[in-house]
Amino acid sequence: MQLLSEYRNHVLALPNRIVMSPMTRLRSHPDGSPTADVVDYYAQRATAGLIVTEGIWPHSTGQSEAWVPGLQTGRHVDAWRRVTDAVHAAGGRIVAQLMHGGRKGHPLARVDGSWPTGPSSVLDDDQPHLLDGTKADPITPGAYSRAEIAAVIEHFAAAAANAIAAGFDGVEIHGANSYLPHQFLADNTNLRTDEFGGSIENRMRAPLAIVDAVVAAIGSHRTAIRLSPGNPQFNMYEADPAPLYRTLVAELDRRDLAYLHLTDNDDYPALADLRPRWHGTLIANIGENRKPTSAIEAEAVLQQGLADLVSFGRAFIANPDLVARITHDLPLASIREDLLYGRDAAGYSDYPSWELRETRCA
Repeated sequence: MQLLSEYRNHVLALPNRIVMSPMTRLRSHPDGSPTADVVDYYAQRATAGLIVTEGIWPHSTGQSEAWVPGLQTGRHVDAWRRVTDAVHAAGGRIVAQLMHGGRKGHPLARVDGSWPTGPSSVLDDDQPHLLDGTKADPITPGAYSRAEIAAVIEHFAAAAANAIAAGFDGVEIHGANSYLPHQFLADNTNLRTDEFGGSIENRMRAPLAIVDAVVAAIGSHRTAIRLSPGNPQFNMYEADPAPLYRTLVAELDRRDLAYLHLTDNDDYPALADLRPRWHGTLIANIGENRKPTSAIEAEAVLQQGLADLVSFGRAFIANPDLVARITHDLPLASIREDLLYGRDAAGYSDYPSWELRETRCA
């Protein structure tokens, strides 16, 4: 099975082609520092070829909801260092996904109480988790000034440097699933009439500037990006994704990044369209807005030449030993849906491996 084979290039040396996809789990301290349970959670899944963390805010003004972790302060760096040390000690590799909420967020969900701001003043209808444990109705965000866009770009670069200081093997910029770079790219969330809006070239300007700032901070070999062309989550709208994403991927291809993490879409076959335009490592995600990815489906993507690696999300939640279960064709455990988001180990780092499960049942 190609999925279980090694993958090597001038940047990556992975024992298999199974990637743990980023998944928000809300297990940080109120200040955004990951808890001890987070250390256990990622270390348990270190047999993945590569782990991409849950989204981490680069700056408190980009915190999308309460309990999401950050990479802004020294305390954040120290706490994440415990995570990366544990993963590396278990033989794994881990990159930090930098996730800026942009228009997503609420003052009562943020450590600094700031008002959410995005490319344009367009409501996100998601209800964010608040620090008091409740959820809030969405609020209308502000619109960035040019100076605020410049500040956000610097926030990404600073957080990327913090990620390397924390021991991460690299950084994935979250440009997908309605987060900030996607907000600049999409039709309905970027209504600007200045140099950051309107044409394809203008809408790409801020996302590319973020990439370039991160590359300048930590190097292209440690920089990656995730994109989800045409993803309708949270009422995002892209009437015709192909022209924009073909142009964007061509620009990114020139930057020799560590990888492109690309989400496929039922209405726009992004993998088939963009794979020929990307000459570097490509991670495919085929489970977004669909049923969980199976090993058979992932293998088919590799066999068709649509990607080099495949990311699994939900399968990793209840199966810390997912690689072993795929290797030995073992059944997968089910997720406890009511414990996806919480404050402790329950439904998070307490799922047993197959071996431990069998021992308990004996």
